Amino acid sequence: MKKPILYSFKRCPYAMRARMAIFLTNTECELREVHLKNKPQSMLDLSPKGTVPVLKIDDNKVIDESLEIVEWALDINNIFINQLLPDQQVLTNELIMLFDEEFKFNLDRYKYSVRYQDANPLESRSKCLEILKKIEKTISSSHWFFGNSVNKLDICILPFIRQFRIADPEWFDSLDEIKQVKSWLEYFLESSLLANIMNKNDPWREGDQILIFPQQG
Repeated sequence: MKKPILYSFKRCPYAMRARMAIFLTNTECELREVHLKNKPQSMLDLSPKGTVPVLKIDDNKVIDESLEIVEWALDINNIFINQLLPDQQVLTNELIMLFDEEFKFNLDRYKYSVRYQDANPLESRSKCLEILKKIEKTISSSHWFFGNSVNKLDICILPFIRQFRIADPEWFDSLDEIKQVKSWLEYFLESSLLANIMNKNDPWREGDQILIFPQQG
């Protein structure tokens, strides 16, 4: 039986969250790294919108939304089941939506302001920071958002906070008002989880040897 095929891009936060879910649930797939300026036709045939991640489960089912890929992996192996209280589950859903919509909107206009007409990067940066301040007092003093164990919220929003820091690391690291956010992000950046989903792979081409993810051994 053929394994699912995941079209991905190493640095894309949406693709990162999908790979983390697949890695944590140990759901093997064939990984195809995509060069966003030269997208393979086989991926575009599956998802004409041309964004990653794209998961081909079989000839009859394709998923091209990152959160749906996360849920697909958790349906196979729900490693997070019974870890959170009901109010934590509600907060998880609320914050994922907040980051996917408002935070990402402003992150793009801060980090890639030249792409957007009339973008105000400093204003967008400020709006992102306000969101981080909003979650500052909610983050646990342990390694991950809700405690010592990684959860769905961590893998879904940390890639965006990582991108926010990358835009201006010196400024971000100097912030005193989000010390807990910075500590949480730093733990993620140094974690084996991130290391295991950020392997460097050449862009996939038709006929290349199959690359299985997660890598075993």
